[in-house]
Amino acid sequence: MAGEMPDMVLKAIGVVRNDFKKPPEPRSDWDKVVSEIVIDTSLTEALDGIDEYSHLIVLYWMHRLAGSETPLKQRPMGRQDRPLKGLFALRTPNRPNPIGKKTVRLLECRGNILKVEGLDALDGSPVIDIKPYMPGYDGVPDARVPSWLAN
Repeated sequence: MAGEMPDMVLKAIGVVRNDFKKPPEPRSDWDKVVSEIVIDTSLTEALDGIDEYSHLIVLYWMHRLAGSETPLKQRPMGRQDRPLKGLFALRTPNRPNPIGKKTVRLLECRGNILKVEGLDALDGSPVIDIKPYMPGYDGVPDARVPSWLAN
């Protein structure tokens, strides 16, 4: 089956700029991180109207994880007290395709630069796509999660 999977080509639309070459400790500090997303100047026009949104969804490539080994079963957040789960049941960064996704607060749009808060991407991470966050479209009021996640 693996041979039947189509090849894909992704093109970065921009790059993340911040002071983080490695994740902050504690990792919850990501919520306070202010980053700039520098969009390719040929795409500046595509940002028209984005400043009407308070939040954006940013898809990015976790470039420092690309090519690393990807265990199919892992413990959530690396905690030994959590049950072993398949990686598709987790939000682990260790994935076959190291794609990150984060909803961030848009602080400012200046030309081809978006200033955002809460992006959990390292400096130099290629940005794959940006979408506006729409509460009625992106929020799920009756979502269910496993009981171990509440611990």
